[in-house]
Amino acid sequence: MLFFSYFKELVGKEVTVELKNDLAIRGTLHSVDQYLNIKLENTRVVEQDKYPHMLSVKNCFIRGSVVRYVLLPPDGVDVDILHDATRREARGG
Repeated sequence: MLFFSYFKELVGKEVTVELKNDLAIRGTLHSVDQYLNIKLENTRVVEQDKYPHMLSVKNCFIRGSVVRYVLLPPDGVDVDILHDATRREARGG
């Protein structure tokens, strides 16, 4: 639940999601759920030459199980909040 609550704070910010098939999509985070399924708006593919068929996609839903990692905006990372939440979760509360 730690990451779910953290990702909810990033709604409206631009993120890059790399999928397990090496496709990287950049867009505005519209929503995220407890399974870390992600909905992006105003999307664009990072490597447009490699994936030209994805140029027309403007919004997408990404199943959490196919995400390799999510690149966060530098201003979107509040290390103190993450440390506190990690400590609370480690204590079980």
